[in-house]
Amino acid sequence: MNQRAAYKNFTKRLKLLISKNPALIKTTLSNIFTMRLIGNKTHGDLAEIAISEFINQYMYDFRSTHVGKDLYRAKQREEDIQIIDEIHNIDFPVSLKAYGVGPLQLSTDKNFRMFPFLRDHGEEIRGRDATLAILDDPVFSDFANINVLPLIYDEKEMRCNILVFDSERAKQSMTDMRLETEGRGRKHPVYRFYDEAGDYICEVRYGGTAANALQRGLWTHTKNALKYFESLTSGWIDYSDNHVLVELFSHALVATAAGHKSALDIIKKDIEEQKRLFALR
Repeated sequence: MNQRAAYKNFTKRLKLLISKNPALIKTTLSNIFTMRLIGNKTHGDLAEIAISEFINQYMYDFRSTHVGKDLYRAKQREEDIQIIDEIHNIDFPVSLKAYGVGPLQLSTDKNFRMFPFLRDHGEEIRGRDATLAILDDPVFSDFANINVLPLIYDEKEMRCNILVFDSERAKQSMTDMRLETEGRGRKHPVYRFYDEAGDYICEVRYGGTAANALQRGLWTHTKNALKYFESLTSGWIDYSDNHVLVELFSHALVATAAGHKSALDIIKKDIEEQKRLFALR
């Protein structure tokens, strides 16, 4: 089993766990998005820790490490957590994204290779063979290995959908790559990819030296490319703010390590009770 197959197996198992015990993921998502009460970007960082711990507590046969803890390790690729499939003895990276409904970044293209490569092949690349040849080039190696786990949230409706982009289906369905410059507020051109029906799949943004983080890399759209996503939550899951958690954080920040230890012991007992209730031990 290679890393891609291991990732697919993991998402399949995660979807099964959620379908059987939706209350577990609902609690975790509620706690994650409660962090928006503390700061607009706080939830994204804490989502990495929360999902990693969710895997460790509730997904037997898998272990997870939050890569952000390895402060002095240079990341070789985009990853927030490292997951170990203990049955098949293989590990693989996963990038966590907590995005609102709409544009979703799949890869940053740090070395700015994708856009110039496409430009060298003209303003339009048509046909399945031609688009496959592009995607099979090493420049697009990230496309075949998109291990992105996006927590897509609708803050107005207070709901979340864990949507996974099906890069293999997208690759096999692609028939058209076009350079486009039109767009509201767009400063740089993009290459948009379409399928045979003319439906949008994803895009490569300009990403040159003048571009910021929102203007570079490989992107898609959770509304416009919905048929190329699989929902691990089988649709939207409602979440709610946990004000007790905010109070816990505020008190924890002025408490001692001894107080944290006492609170942690109680929280661990609560987790074990959840496992007992859902027959997970």
